[in-house]
Amino acid sequence: MTSNATTSCSSNDPHLAPFSSMTDGQLRDPKQLVGLARAIDPEGSPERLASGLFVAESVNVIDRALDAGCVPFAVLTDRRWLAASEALLEKMRAANPAAPLSVVSSDEMRSITGYEMTRGPLAAFHRPPEPDVGRLLAGAHRVAVLEDVTNYTNIGAIFRSAAALGIDAVLLTPSCHDPLFRRASRVSMGTVFQVPWARIGCERDWAREGVPLLREAGFATAALALSDEAISIADPVLKACEHLALVLGTEGDGLAPATIAACDFTVRIPMHHGVDSLNVAAASAVAFWETRRKVKH
Repeated sequence: MTSNATTSCSSNDPHLAPFSSMTDGQLRDPKQLVGLARAIDPEGSPERLASGLFVAESVNVIDRALDAGCVPFAVLTDRRWLAASEALLEKMRAANPAAPLSVVSSDEMRSITGYEMTRGPLAAFHRPPEPDVGRLLAGAHRVAVLEDVTNYTNIGAIFRSAAALGIDAVLLTPSCHDPLFRRASRVSMGTVFQVPWARIGCERDWAREGVPLLREAGFATAALALSDEAISIADPVLKACEHLALVLGTEGDGLAPATIAACDFTVRIPMHHGVDSLNVAAASAVAFWETRRKVKH
């Protein structure tokens, strides 16, 4: 990729817009992306970026994005990361020789991105197509459903636990934030590219559509919630389920009452010392471990 490298760059270069002037929402907005496509090449198709873009940070995350088949759009790196990233940059060039690489100083990096510090190169990728929920569930035994989780650190941590502890897929309600957001993918250590995920349900009441869809696919549903009627996460009935969907809510409000009512089980993690709950990311790790599927060897 060194043939496309530059030792300096202008902040007006449209290829740098994903790293500088465009928000996460704009990187998924077809109208904004038409403008970007025209700025890069007025003669090209204005719809060629319509699927969206996302930004990945660090060698590990970018490498996993490439392994998942994501196609690079542009790369920006601080010069101090260049030697350590050489193999990765060659891998990116093989994935898309046309993706430009900009190599800049630390001061230029801060000026372009607004970030005081980065943990390696930044790469903008074309967003991959979202899997069909039905096909995703067809080969799964353990899935997590995230209801309205809007903290990117929590989303990334949940994906990392999901990858490590045998969750086959993660389903997100429409109000959940984007797992491909730079912070979420970085916290996940790139596992957002390893664990399949998709959106489920409609905006107003995902459970009305989503829980029946899970049942049709053979899944029992377990809502993690504080309730006197809840069973323990260690209850053998959960581990015995061939197909189980663990439903986790956002910080503070937890799951909606309608979601809890729609699920087959209400489940809680037993606590000590008067603590009533865990952070949703920590709770997910406990739940994934306790309900892991027994696999016959």
